Amino acid sequence: MLGFTRYVSRTGPAKATFVGGLRKQRERRSGFNPHSQLVKALKADIAFRTGGSYLGGVVDLVKDRWKPLYESLRAGARTYLASLGDPEQLTLIQTHDALASVGPLAVKINLHFGLRFADGHREAVRIHFDEEPPSPELVTAMLHLMARHMDQILPDAEPVLVDLRRGLTHRLNPGTRAADVESWLAGEAAAFTAMWSATAA
Repeated sequence: MLGFTRYVSRTGPAKATFVGGLRKQRERRSGFNPHSQLVKALKADIAFRTGGSYLGGVVDLVKDRWKPLYESLRAGARTYLASLGDPEQLTLIQTHDALASVGPLAVKINLHFGLRFADGHREAVRIHFDEEPPSPELVTAMLHLMARHMDQILPDAEPVLVDLRRGLTHRLNPGTRAADVESWLAGEAAAFTAMWSATAA
């Protein structure tokens, strides 16, 4: 899902360049996730209601090469944590992966965690770590794909995308027509598939 939604936010020749790079990365089987310790710390602060103490200490746990990255993300992570309100009214819950068919493309939808609030409201959370804020196209595509498969991911939950560097939460725009998004994504998926095949030639 991350590769496809990053693709739709690009324009012109940048789309083909991105697909080529993605294919080379796949062939090299390089997929290390540098953010895993930060996600664990955030989840621990939510689960144990520790108000950010795990986030406070996580920078000291990672290798030196990752410390600047973690320092740049930590303030936003604390902002997001505070935005969730009273820790006693919040429970961390598990989400499940789903496989979406978008035109000719199979897209794996994987989230970071789920939340249940005291009033029964539930949220399924995907985190955006990039330096640049998520584009409107990326937000629309990701939230739509999450919402379309929420029965598998976390039934009755609201999909949210958290821009962690800025501590901002993005939600579905109620004015967006799902059918229009479906049509747009199907066209993007067809172009992505064609470019992927072309890079293999």
